[in-house]
Amino acid sequence: MNVIWRTLLVILGARRRVRRGESLDPAAVGTIRLTTLPTDIDILRHMNNGRYLSLFDLGRWDLLIRTGLFDAMKARDWYAVVSNATITYRKSLQLWQRFDVQSRFIGHDDRAVFMEHRAVVDGEIYARVIVRARMLRRAGGAVSNEELFSAVGRPEGVPEIDEWVHEWASASALPPTRASAPSVWN
Repeated sequence: MNVIWRTLLVILGARRRVRRGESLDPAAVGTIRLTTLPTDIDILRHMNNGRYLSLFDLGRWDLLIRTGLFDAMKARDWYAVVSNATITYRKSLQLWQRFDVQSRFIGHDDRAVFMEHRAVVDGEIYARVIVRARMLRRAGGAVSNEELFSAVGRPEGVPEIDEWVHEWASASALPPTRASAPSVWN
């Protein structure tokens, strides 16, 4: 099953959960259950390393919809893009293995929000990604956090981001899109 079909199923499922009163507080952990499918497997017979990021996107959709952030973004013609991500793999997910994608907002800096996603089996972390995401306008330009928080409220109970996350985001940043970024290998 291609990830686009999974995305549609997650979006519909998240909408259904909201209608049933299963909305989430912005500081809560959202969870969806997935299964490793044949299309997720690489030649080594475990989940392909790149597929994790695609499946963690599903957790992000669920979290955005169930916290109400997606509807607020849609009403203002905003959308989110991942600007940085770092992933750590601990154990391999095997074919047909059931696992949970747990997702949570973990804070923000002056320009972006941070989320953490985990692949979890029986309470044990198999992989974890930290994502830094920016809000953009469809008409062009970035949405400041002040504007974001004035529209949706500043979430209470979101933990402070570990200092290493700020250092990673700064150290891994590329130049802004309007600046030159030549590909020169040293």
